[in-house]
Amino acid sequence: MGSAEGKKKVLVMDDETMIGEIACQMLSFIGCQSLHVTSGEEAIAVYRQHFEQGEPFDVVIMDLTIPGGMGGSEAIVEILAIDPQARVLVSSGYSNDPIMMNFSEYGFLGVIEKPFDMHSLQAAIEAVL
Repeated sequence: MGSAEGKKKVLVMDDETMIGEIACQMLSFIGCQSLHVTSGEEAIAVYRQHFEQGEPFDVVIMDLTIPGGMGGSEAIVEILAIDPQARVLVSSGYSNDPIMMNFSEYGFLGVIEKPFDMHSLQAAIEAVL
């Protein structure tokens, strides 16, 4: 898995552009390729495209809630329908949300609480690879 260069590919879904860009910068620093999308629908389309091209993402990080749009809790259902082996992490600032506390019941393999730092990001990714 991963790209030709051997870097892990990470898809980041967050409606806040700044958070997504910072996450991608952190991922680059720890040696990952990354792509930022801003909605669940976009995450599903991009994941499907890469999966069908034989270049799947190694990890997906999804924001739990997207105001007025599809968040991670809905999008993961579609991602897992495309690829039952998808490694998806949920991200949120609402650590007391039932999905954050019982993430595995919703198909997620781990949690990254916002605001996250490079260490917690790297640890969460390593834990699911």
